[in-house]
Amino acid sequence: MLDKVISIISEYQDIPADTIHTDSHLVNDLGFTSYDVVSLVGKFEDEFDIEVPDRKIKLMKTVDDIVKFIEAATEE
Repeated sequence: MLDKVISIISEYQDIPADTIHTDSHLVNDLGFTSYDVVSLVGKFEDEFDIEVPDRKIKLMKTVDDIVKFIEAATEE
């Protein structure tokens, strides 16, 4: 799961995958804007066939936050 999430982030922002870690902050470390975060969430929704409520998007601050949300959403 982590590798796939990192791959999607890497492709979206054109960042080398080996520089993205679980504690990487989307805005502060990876340079995402709020628009980028929303667009990225759309990619995760498509890739993992999940739905992320708008109120949950603001809780996704780090790569680890994303992985945990997707793992929980795909277990349901």
